[in-house]
Amino acid sequence: MTTRLAVALMGLLAHLPLPWLRALGGLIGRLLFVLAVPRRKVALRNLELCFPDLPEAQRRAWARESFIVFCQTFLDRSWLWAGSEALVRSRVKLTGAVQELEGDTPTIVFAPHFYSMDAGGLALPLNTAREFTSIFATNPDPALDAWFMGGRQRFGNVRMLNRADGVKPIIASLRRGGLLYLLPDMDYGRNDSVFVPFFAMSEVATIPSLSRFARLGRAKVVALYSRMTPEGYVAELTPAWENFPTDDPVADTARMNRELEAAIRTMPAQYYWVHKRFKTRPEGQESVY
Repeated sequence: MTTRLAVALMGLLAHLPLPWLRALGGLIGRLLFVLAVPRRKVALRNLELCFPDLPEAQRRAWARESFIVFCQTFLDRSWLWAGSEALVRSRVKLTGAVQELEGDTPTIVFAPHFYSMDAGGLALPLNTAREFTSIFATNPDPALDAWFMGGRQRFGNVRMLNRADGVKPIIASLRRGGLLYLLPDMDYGRNDSVFVPFFAMSEVATIPSLSRFARLGRAKVVALYSRMTPEGYVAELTPAWENFPTDDPVADTARMNRELEAAIRTMPAQYYWVHKRFKTRPEGQESVY
């Protein structure tokens, strides 16, 4: 019942002017930065590990802004998932190498965890009729899971796959000329992970799925970096990565992290720093948290 009320409230918030909604998100974000102590510590620690040479004041400012953007983008799901198509199109822009979506070449869209990722996830089906597959974990709350799945599939030919479904339907969709929206930049545990550098951390558990799916699906890889702006969102597509994948999935995964680092540096506060990105350590190493 509580979840249904929250979803209903989000439907009402969808009618607010965007500046009002962003102001509300900013207020909640500043409050959470003070009250959500465990997550604040995680964000600050992540930034310390990645940017050890920056002044502490700068890292703290980024962490505070990160909480604000987190809350603003969460509230924006109200109009993203309940507003009219015309409203969403007016606020969500797809830019960059949009021509990469043309034709039927199997294509993987590397879409890292910027807080604006759900806006980027709508920008693609609004701008292409191609079959569009995305992988997400099922939420244990059925009402919340239905809200997330419904919002993410409201436009275009989108199919959501559970991680438990395995790789066969993913590869089959790619080989039919589909698009795969892939978010492989979180810490998913030791199983299937490789340890590659990420910012100042030399050994970071990272799943090599981008390289693996590109090889199995005979797919090109583009990146989609989604940014929150005062007017809404801009999702920028990169040209297809050259010489990717290679025969070395570890080297490919290290390159993925380097590409991500470059994007994060353009909007450091908009990355998902509240996640324990470095919780899985190599054998014998202590936790960094």
